[in-house]
Amino acid sequence: MFRLRRYRVFLICAFVITVLLYHVSKNSQWDRTQEIWHTSTRHRETKVETKPVEKPPAPVVAKPPVVKEDPAVVEVKPPAPKVQVEKPKPKVVEDHDHDHGHGDTPVRIPTLKEENKEKGSYDLPTKPPPLKGTHEKEQPPKDPSTPATIPDRIPGSGIDAHKNHNHIGNLEDSTPSQPNLATTTSVIHWTKPSAWFPVPSESIIPLPTGKPKSIPTIQAKFGPESPQAKEKREFRLAKVKAETQRAWQGYKIYAWTHDELRPVSKDSKDPFCGWAATLVDSLDTLWIMGLKSEFEDALKAVAEIDFTTTPYRTDIPVFETIIRYLGGLIAAYDISGTKKEYKILLDKAEELAEILMSVFDTPNRLPILYYQWHPAYNIAPKRASQSAGVAELGSMSMEFTRLAQLTGKNEYYDAVARITDAFEELQNWKGAGRSAIEGIFPEHLDASGCNRSAPWPPVEQERGDGRANLGAVEMGGLGGGVKVQRREVRGDDGVGGKGEGEGKPRKKLPDGFECAPQGLVGGGWGGGSYGMGGSQDSAYEYFPKQYLLLGGLVPKYKTMHEKTVAAVKKYLLFRPMAKGDPDILFSAKATSTDGTANNLNYEWEITHLTCFLGGMFGLGGKIFESPEDVEIGKKLAEGCFWAYDVMPTGIMPEHAKIMPCKSATDCKFNETAWHEQLDFRSSYRAQEMERYYESKAAWKEQVEEIKREQALQKERAAKAKEEAAKRPVANSNANSNTGAGSAQKVEPKQPVRQQEEERPRGREGSFPSRFQRRQLNVTLNEPRGTADLQNSLDLNSAPVTNTNTKTSNYDWDTYADDDSQIPLTELTLPPEPIKPMSHEEYIADRLKNEFLPPGFTSLNDKRYILRPEAIESVWYMYRITGDPVWQDKGWKMFESVIKHTQTEVGHSAIRDVTAKSDAGGMDDSMESFWLAETLKYFYLLFAEPGVVSLDEWVLNTEAHPFRRPT
Repeated sequence: MFRLRRYRVFLICAFVITVLLYHVSKNSQWDRTQEIWHTSTRHRETKVETKPVEKPPAPVVAKPPVVKEDPAVVEVKPPAPKVQVEKPKPKVVEDHDHDHGHGDTPVRIPTLKEENKEKGSYDLPTKPPPLKGTHEKEQPPKDPSTPATIPDRIPGSGIDAHKNHNHIGNLEDSTPSQPNLATTTSVIHWTKPSAWFPVPSESIIPLPTGKPKSIPTIQAKFGPESPQAKEKREFRLAKVKAETQRAWQGYKIYAWTHDELRPVSKDSKDPFCGWAATLVDSLDTLWIMGLKSEFEDALKAVAEIDFTTTPYRTDIPVFETIIRYLGGLIAAYDISGTKKEYKILLDKAEELAEILMSVFDTPNRLPILYYQWHPAYNIAPKRASQSAGVAELGSMSMEFTRLAQLTGKNEYYDAVARITDAFEELQNWKGAGRSAIEGIFPEHLDASGCNRSAPWPPVEQERGDGRANLGAVEMGGLGGGVKVQRREVRGDDGVGGKGEGEGKPRKKLPDGFECAPQGLVGGGWGGGSYGMGGSQDSAYEYFPKQYLLLGGLVPKYKTMHEKTVAAVKKYLLFRPMAKGDPDILFSAKATSTDGTANNLNYEWEITHLTCFLGGMFGLGGKIFESPEDVEIGKKLAEGCFWAYDVMPTGIMPEHAKIMPCKSATDCKFNETAWHEQLDFRSSYRAQEMERYYESKAAWKEQVEEIKREQALQKERAAKAKEEAAKRPVANSNANSNTGAGSAQKVEPKQPVRQQEEERPRGREGSFPSRFQRRQLNVTLNEPRGTADLQNSLDLNSAPVTNTNTKTSNYDWDTYADDDSQIPLTELTLPPEPIKPMSHEEYIADRLKNEFLPPGFTSLNDKRYILRPEAIESVWYMYRITGDPVWQDKGWKMFESVIKHTQTEVGHSAIRDVTAKSDAGGMDDSMESFWLAETLKYFYLLFAEPGVVSLDEWVLNTEAHPFRRPT
């Protein structure tokens, strides 16, 4: 009979699994790219960097690039030539290479039109470079000073440094059913998907027309400059330019066409799709500083960027891409005079915008923030995120508005105008889901427009006129005066809409996709938090700036700004309790637990990101004629400079907490109160100290008792010795008495128990205590066995005769004479109570180890990652007030930053702003905003006031200047 043994079952299972794995490995549809777990960084949030993608092997460079330098520049020498084996680039597999018997179709690049001939369409103005065939020869590498082609790079073993973003979309944020991508060596390109929720052409919100309104002058009137002042200013200006050239040359030599330079290891990384983020982000900086040769080199490289593909990410971080790439291209075109020879900048901006417009194809037209660009992923309908950061959602308006102004295409403006409408509705909303603090928004919002908890009405009750439903209000231009549901797009069949394919019914939505519509509501992590820091900042910054960009023709931006600053002044601003009582302000973070502003919990924070607020208050105060806001802006900017000044390095940390004053008008530094804030257990520590002193007294009494017992034992031992000396010693060689005539009488052997009674006893009256056992000192010529030891201690038995040993009887004389056998230090004593830290000791320890300046309660994140927000506000204050004291403050900041961040080929983020030496260490990171923002603001601070005048230009959140309408 066949028996089913366990090992046979294991063998059968192993065989089946092996066969399955073999067949799966032969399946050409298995795409390993779907196994990549990706994340992204956010420029406006603190990030903790992880290991990025390794740079592909660089081509052999025949000679280093020749870079023109300013005389003040310290030359960055190129690396010594290395023998390199050039790695072949990925080749496109033609159609016949895809035939594996599975009916695979090749990945095709869309046909691009030379010009836009269809109204309402988004055709790419430039074509991507042609792909190489499988039999084409490799082109020789190009020198960085010549037009550079960005290769279709293959990422290394690890995926880039976008592993720290916490965006994990829900099921509807990504494609419900993502087909497998063919595993080939072909390069996958983005293809334009057909729209699921198009906006009818007659419903597109147009750019406002008309003559721009008169807006008050922003910049101060600068008088004549003395020769001494000019000399000092120009000296500082040259220093800033030299550091900019250092960073640019390092990027050009070691990271050309990559996203970022690693300034310590002299390498590169690509966290933003590998589209040369630093290069694009720095274009306007190069122009402003007069580095025209560098600008021309970068322009040639820009022409070769292919935004339709990237080997580094399967998603596009929309917010970062808009503010860095789209903003950088538009601003470079603007600042260079919109000349014909630089039109490639506008063309590339449109090419990128064409891709980004797909993120708005959602039921409520709110954008997807992490766009899956692969053709196999972007074909299904999607909704916006249920946990969208306010800054990510609200920091797109300036870039698309300016692009619409330059191209005349209203669809760009329509896309962002609907986001503003959604924010305005939330700001004014009084019903369920409203903001706890009126005027500002929760840190994260549910932008999906989907209320799953509400009943979904039948289709016949819905509108079917093909118009975009943009709010439960009268929308004459969009709904014919009919009230519609909030921001839901419907079509002729109740699920579709008209647009590019006007008159054609849209494909049916997947089951379960539709739901009751809703507007923006708080949602996700941080749904109850309110502040001006990370995840929120630039959305509010854009209200007054968008007002300027539109020439004051859209009054809602003024209203929204005024409501924001009113809420900030009422709920968030505070004066810190600092040594010297400086008159400065910071913005706190508030959390509502009940959805109202009645019981707010505060975090009295100082963050580098929040330092933009001084510039925003100052700019808004000038535009809307609010002197109070200008003064508040000064105090906010002063606060960030103070935070720099009090740190050991002269640089403020990424995030810290400080003690607030109870009153902004009556604020005196109180060291006792500060110490109590540092030690929230101070009262408990006092109780611990009392218990300690009580325990210590009891312990001392117990030790004294043990010492007295020891003295008593020694006294008994001495007495026993004295008595033993009085007794005659028996002849150990005599086996018996030798007769009656013996001259000496031998006393009989003393009973064992009587001997034991004469031995010293321990504390409990028993013989063998710990220190007493150590006193059994039997002298032997060589070790004895266990039986010998037992016999030697068994006094009821006759002694065991051993010719090699002395007698085993216990020698009380030895015990009495050897005082070293019972040293006091070897007594078994109770453990001494451990003294806890007193309040004073705890404070001294914290101040010593944490380097806390007076007033600070914690340094949560000691890094400095080359951020620009503090110098940004200092620059705004200088241009608004004309006071040269702001130049002096900025120069002090610049010297501190350069001293601690400068490397041989650039500048690096540092880990600890409290470390005066290099002990803090460098992070080997130089984000693109160092050249795009930080160094630009330092340069503009010392440039002539007419360079990028605030009365002619308005800067986006990445410091890219857009020309204001006139």
